[in-house]
Amino acid sequence: MSRTVDQWLESGAAKLREVAERPRREAEILLGHILKCDQLYLIVHLDEEVEAEGYMALVQRRALNEPIEYITQSVSFFSQEFYISPGALIPRPETELLIEKLLEKIDPLSTESFVEVGVGSGVISIVLAQHLNNASFIATDISADAIAIAKKNIEFKGVSERIALVKTDLLEGIEQKIDILVSNPPYIANEVMLESNLDYEPQNALFGGEVGDEILQRLIDEAFERNVRILACEMGYDQKEKILAYCSDKKVKSLEFYSDYAGHDRGFIMEL
Repeated sequence: MSRTVDQWLESGAAKLREVAERPRREAEILLGHILKCDQLYLIVHLDEEVEAEGYMALVQRRALNEPIEYITQSVSFFSQEFYISPGALIPRPETELLIEKLLEKIDPLSTESFVEVGVGSGVISIVLAQHLNNASFIATDISADAIAIAKKNIEFKGVSERIALVKTDLLEGIEQKIDILVSNPPYIANEVMLESNLDYEPQNALFGGEVGDEILQRLIDEAFERNVRILACEMGYDQKEKILAYCSDKKVKSLEFYSDYAGHDRGFIMEL
């Protein structure tokens, strides 16, 4: 069926008003995905008649609260586009802060060894590798699906020789020296009810245990056991005091917390 671009967008936006904050924008993203064009093209060609087979099927998926990133298999992070699918958590803008805060602590010419626990889609290790040309990276994940998604992104960004992927639980089997340990681990308590759109995302990347900070505690323990220089982690908005209490009897050079864009506690950088 042939309709104008504007008619397709109006139909799509009408179906998305219940789930999307910006229904017209999301309709543009989905139509652009079908037509393989960008938003500017659509705006300039609103009166052009086009066939958009499959567009309304994508709109219906989004209307059922499926994340638009999974539908288009694309996510924007650190001003770049990355591949994403349901086997990995969708990268959030707040995680860019984790990278920015960590980079503030690292010499750009550093030759240190980095390990990321819970690589997911691979975006953290990839962006760090892009900024630190002399550093080496190992990235682990317990999920085979996540490893496959990260591998695709690592190859796409041309850093395959810099980042080694290992399917394992946390640091099990990683014997190499670790200078910098970084992670955006699961940190939500098991009983917490989440928004329905999060049902589409891998639950093992969201829930961190009965309390929620169990994996964070394990990472802190690993950092001390392995004489890591810096541990950088994202955390839950209500976990700052728990982290402080857990580290109260440990010798830490510095422990800095940072907030997300909404002003909530979101992560920490620990120097050991």
